[in-house]
Amino acid sequence: MKEKIFLSSSDISNFQLLHGENITDFEKDLEKYLKNNSKAACLSSGTAAIHLALILAGVGQNDEVICQTFTFSASANPITYQGAEPVFIDSEKDTWNMCPEALEEAIKDKISNGKKPKAIILVHLYGMPAKIDEISAIAKKYKIALIEDAAEALGSTYKGQKCGTFGDYGILSFNGNKIITTSGGGALVCKTEEAKQKAIFLATQARDNAAHYQHSEIGYNYRMSNVLAGIGRGQMQVLDSHVELRRGMHKFYKKLFKNVDGVTIFMESSKEFYSNHWLSCIVIDESKTGFSNQELRLQLEKDRIEARPLWKPMHLQPVFKENDYYGGAIAENLFKDGLCLPSGSNLNDRDRKRITKSIHKLLIKMN
Repeated sequence: MKEKIFLSSSDISNFQLLHGENITDFEKDLEKYLKNNSKAACLSSGTAAIHLALILAGVGQNDEVICQTFTFSASANPITYQGAEPVFIDSEKDTWNMCPEALEEAIKDKISNGKKPKAIILVHLYGMPAKIDEISAIAKKYKIALIEDAAEALGSTYKGQKCGTFGDYGILSFNGNKIITTSGGGALVCKTEEAKQKAIFLATQARDNAAHYQHSEIGYNYRMSNVLAGIGRGQMQVLDSHVELRRGMHKFYKKLFKNVDGVTIFMESSKEFYSNHWLSCIVIDESKTGFSNQELRLQLEKDRIEARPLWKPMHLQPVFKENDYYGGAIAENLFKDGLCLPSGSNLNDRDRKRITKSIHKLLIKMN
């Protein structure tokens, strides 16, 4: 068969850079890994995947979408792309994720006021699976689409099932800070091949099947390139080992803080939950430790070790300060007292010694 001649090309075909077997093969790799008849569409980012999920769920102008408040802004921003309004829900203390009780309270309140929410965006924060049984049951009870943001939870499971496969749509991210990376990228996990193909259609500028460029719908430039998908295929080979390395860092911190009264390690509440521990996190009770999360962060910073506060809840963000919020102050308190610690898959024994030495400086000072 003769090689195809393209309308416009460089020394390396632009078409081959953007389209090719790496994309379809990466999608197959993801589907095989996720199981549960998952259908994956590789995209430019996890944020793009959330946006397309909202479109496929029928979210439009002036609709309301329920969203976990304790998350990164990328979980909530795409709601506004559709002209819809986020409604924020507090966390529960076991998984730090969406509180089922506050979720149902919000749905009932919205329905009583004549505005049933169009979708729910649940997040598996820091790799920790949410209380998916309860939340899925509520979504089904009220017939509301469930979008499962597993951007931080690739490799995490609940009752043996991979995160990202429970909802009507699942979201994955391959950003540079995730368990595996394609430099930038993400995927939308669908239940059907039809939904997957619709997502790909929208992600490639919604071009109609015609010789000329014709568009009957608004489309987006959201498709992953063939080059990045090739990186993703290679990264799939190390996914499980990277999960084990992150979980190893979690065990390291458990041992490090074992005898420190007032420091609580974020961990699974039962054997049903299996976290990839994308980030190892702690909560500090200053009344017991004698030091705050801020003091520990600054001590680490002095020794050129990065640590960060937990996510600032969305309902406390200036851009969302007028949006409705349901729940108590669990997310707020986690933000006030929590800290994310170095958790990279590339950390070695030398790095762990540096971290230990820095933290011991503060512990000795407090004693």
